[in-house]
Amino acid sequence: MIESLLGSKNAERVLIYIFAREEGYAREISGFYETDLKSIQMQLDKFEKSGVLASRTVGRTRPYVFNPRYPFLSQLKALLEKALSFYPVKEQEALA
Repeated sequence: MIESLLGSKNAERVLIYIFAREEGYAREISGFYETDLKSIQMQLDKFEKSGVLASRTVGRTRPYVFNPRYPFLSQLKALLEKALSFYPVKEQEALA
């Protein structure tokens, strides 16, 4: 849906997943979308380095959330909310 704006399908997947569930970690996201773990981890790292996401360590897991200090967070969430509304209902329900 918005992959052309974000540069890749996995970028969209990461942001939509975290938007819908409020947090997520690499293995969980890659399992949900049945995609390569390394590419999801690279995308999470990229978003964290750019300040969009923040993470913490919980045991051996590193959950990611939206960085509340990101200056365009409200606009980004509005875009993701609109994009998610165009997803098939089954996928919306699975994400919820």
